Amino acid sequence: MNDTHAFLTPEKFNELKKELEHLKTVRRKEVAESLEYARSLGDLSENAEYQEARDMQAAIEERISYLEKTIKEAKIVSPDNHGDVVGLGSMVSIQKDGDKDKKEYNIVGSDEANIHERKLSYLSPLGEALMGKKKGDEFEFETPVGKQKYKVLKVE
Repeated sequence: MNDTHAFLTPEKFNELKKELEHLKTVRRKEVAESLEYARSLGDLSENAEYQEARDMQAAIEERISYLEKTIKEAKIVSPDNHGDVVGLGSMVSIQKDGDKDKKEYNIVGSDEANIHERKLSYLSPLGEALMGKKKGDEFEFETPVGKQKYKVLKVE
């Protein structure tokens, strides 16, 4: 798959749009007020508050730029467009060879990945190995501790 686009679920897309709106309407104003206050303190060359406000302004503008680009180029994925084949948006249940425990992951784009929430990037080693698999498929992939074998138990 082409990673020049951010693959996002509808929920993550809306979350990023809300963050962008907040940064543009609230945070920009707060930083502008901080800059104005810091300027009023006098000598800007030795004014730590002014430098901190400038750094914050740069960070906010960088984040705004990133969010605008991500939102513009985003491809929205939905789990109901795959059927029984693992793809972006799929919920997958797998079992490691020799283990009794099963693990469930939601396959997402790299911007949305969060292993603590069981959101697995399709670009991760496990994510790449899962792409295109069906229920009942067995597969293996390389990890730092060697090859791991798994079986796909369920694809939603």
